[in-house]
Amino acid sequence: MEKLTFYALSAPEKLDRIGAYLSERLIRDVGRHRYGYVCIAMEALDQLLMACHCQSINLFVESFLKMVAKLLESEKPNLQILGTNSVRSHLGAGEDGGTVNRSPSPLQAPEKEKENPAELAERCLRELLGRAAFGNIKNAIKPVLIHLDNHSLWEPKVFAIRCFKIIMYSIQPQHSHLVIQQLLSHLDANSRSAATVRAGIVEVLSEAAVIAATGSVGPTVLEMFNTLLRQLRLSIDYALTGSYDGAISLGTKIIKEHEERMFQEAVIKTIGSFASTLPTYQRSEVILFIMSKVPLPSLHHPMETGKTGENRNRLTQIMLLKSLLQVSTGFQCNNMMSALPSNFLDRLLSTALMEDAEIRLFVLEILISFIDRHGNRHKFSTISTLSDISVLKLKVDKCSRQDTVFMKKHSQQLYRHIYLSCKEETNIQRHYEALYSLLALVSIELANEEVVVDLIRLVLAVQDVAQVNEENLPVYNRCALYALGAAYLNLISQLTAVPAFCQHTHEVIETRKKEAPYMLPEDVFVERPRLSQNLDGVVIEFLFRQSKISEVLGGSGYNSDRLCLPYIPQLTDEDRLSKRKSIGETISLQVEVESRNSPEKEERVPAEEITYETLKKAIVDSVAVEEQERERRRQVVEKFQKAPFEEIAAHCGARASLLQSKLNQIFEITIRPPPSPSGTITAAYGQPQNHSIPVYEMKFPDLCVY
Repeated sequence: MEKLTFYALSAPEKLDRIGAYLSERLIRDVGRHRYGYVCIAMEALDQLLMACHCQSINLFVESFLKMVAKLLESEKPNLQILGTNSVRSHLGAGEDGGTVNRSPSPLQAPEKEKENPAELAERCLRELLGRAAFGNIKNAIKPVLIHLDNHSLWEPKVFAIRCFKIIMYSIQPQHSHLVIQQLLSHLDANSRSAATVRAGIVEVLSEAAVIAATGSVGPTVLEMFNTLLRQLRLSIDYALTGSYDGAISLGTKIIKEHEERMFQEAVIKTIGSFASTLPTYQRSEVILFIMSKVPLPSLHHPMETGKTGENRNRLTQIMLLKSLLQVSTGFQCNNMMSALPSNFLDRLLSTALMEDAEIRLFVLEILISFIDRHGNRHKFSTISTLSDISVLKLKVDKCSRQDTVFMKKHSQQLYRHIYLSCKEETNIQRHYEALYSLLALVSIELANEEVVVDLIRLVLAVQDVAQVNEENLPVYNRCALYALGAAYLNLISQLTAVPAFCQHTHEVIETRKKEAPYMLPEDVFVERPRLSQNLDGVVIEFLFRQSKISEVLGGSGYNSDRLCLPYIPQLTDEDRLSKRKSIGETISLQVEVESRNSPEKEERVPAEEITYETLKKAIVDSVAVEEQERERRRQVVEKFQKAPFEEIAAHCGARASLLQSKLNQIFEITIRPPPSPSGTITAAYGQPQNHSIPVYEMKFPDLCVY
């Protein structure tokens, strides 16, 4: 019924045919005693009459009256009551509920008739806007905006939303984007108004944009998001400075922080509600557009300094990531390469390395929203070690070729950020739940045999982090990492359906239940965790062994050699640009010098010793080299932009002559005269010297002369 109503609203000229078809079906079903279908047809027509507002539906009303007449002529009392109730509901619902033309009774005195002013005004407004052409839409919208401003009708926002719903449903669908443009311009014009006024305009914009999305918003899509993001930044500045002018004076209006927060939430809600109505390709563009606005600590995206600048950067990052989470919720894309392109994924994952725990949590939730394509996310909201995961009723599909290509390109980058996120001291229960959901969804949505092996290596490396504790993590974090590894290996063992693997995980979990329950999620991820005061005495029976897992999986066709290798994340440019000291210290590099072409008896070159000072020096040197290269390029560009033509021509000519001279020298060295048939002549220093003899001076044997 919703699809039929949407179709009737989108194409009002089809109402006549819809009514004729429903009338024909009802008459036929009454004759064949199909009373269930009769009720369905009548209910469909009632809902269409309640929803549609059109100036020319005479034929549609004629079909309605035919259906009512057929019901009243029937011998069945139930059908007669159905027809009578339908007529009564439309005649008594007012103009907004029905579209039947009513004529006053001739027995009623005209002077006793009283028009409702609200209904009369609404009817006039609908007729006026229904006749408005493309060039007159703005002239019709501007008085409405002025009226709402002058009478302070944005703050309750009920009347404003009602007005713009009437406007959006009355104008022609192809003109709806003009209303959106007018509202965006009005929001910019009121950027220094009270937060409640701006919130009211944003709410109206949200309702109007959803209606306009069914018609044509077209070129205003990115413009709308750009305006909303700009208002979000301004609101953050207002909340930090406490005034609209950036400085507090005697005449400055003090800003209430909670009102600005309400406005920010309204903007984020509007971004999400409008993005949910867009097609997939436009939604992808909006996602990239929002991500490009997030300030990141890199060479290409400088951030503001100072305490105020850091607060502004943090709040901007949080608000934009909230907006991105709203847009990504419910996003369905079969191809992960198009859903998570490289430029977007790089920027998103770089925020996962920030110190702020709230920002890292938003990044994890955004990744989960993108990867979850079958609605399995809520099934992993709690971390547990179920003995039978079939109760979860997971929806699992085979990994497609596009997903395999995506994982080959980005898997190591994704694993690395999961690994580093597990080592954060500021993690709380929600972080570990998000990490578990992310690991589980990758295993279900994007996993092949190679990905499964890498994920197991990753989780075993996380177990080693908790065991070795080089990061001096608190007891809760170490217990949480043990519990996270147990829950994931329990899940992946049942997904792979390898009996020996399932048996090993079951044995370790049962041992922990008896002797070390603080290493299981049921005791860690609760309101009051039951932890151990000393984790240094963890015995091997409590741990998942890499050798055992590689042995059992190798017998089932998995790559056992790869399973035996410990997982080690690699240092990337992202870490070099990051200001966090811990990242450079925690990533270890494995340097192995091996020459396969050298003889067996040749001594191997000793491995280079890598220390923190060596890494620090390499990072500083590489940054300095990049700065020098950037400066050299800037000078070259500036020279070719500002230097006179004669100087540039002389410079290029000198380079050409230098190149020619070098080529001549090379030719003189490499090119030798052809050898002489008469042999060689010894030079004064005893070295043989080639000497070429012309053919006409050569002396040939008599037998060779003709």
